[in-house]
Amino acid sequence: MPHPIMFDDADPILGKLREIALALPEATEKIAHGRPTFRCGKMFAMYGGARKGETKVRRDHALLFIPDPGERRALEQDERFYVPAYVGAYGWLGLDLVLDVDWAEVAELLDASFRQIAPKRAIARLPAAD
Repeated sequence: MPHPIMFDDADPILGKLREIALALPEATEKIAHGRPTFRCGKMFAMYGGARKGETKVRRDHALLFIPDPGERRALEQDERFYVPAYVGAYGWLGLDLVLDVDWAEVAELLDASFRQIAPKRAIARLPAAD
């Protein structure tokens, strides 16, 4: 039995997230487990999910991503970030996108996540990381 769809295509937050994620080289979108996921071969981001231990409480407007290892500790100290259910065990973090979203920050988080999973040919097409 397929997962129910847990997002609205007309969601403006998802629209902005798509714009940023799909601008990355070779990035694609695939619906998995009822949610939009962004991939370049492997998954580098997901829209929506739950906090680890709170799987009954949906966070439909959240970005799940793989943090840059050098930034992880700082992000974990920021109360806006959380360990998501299921993928958190693999090093992912979540960020709710409902209040005062800094889209430049979101773009940086997506870029860092993408760089960790994308093939070298796709990463070579990106501007140099700061």
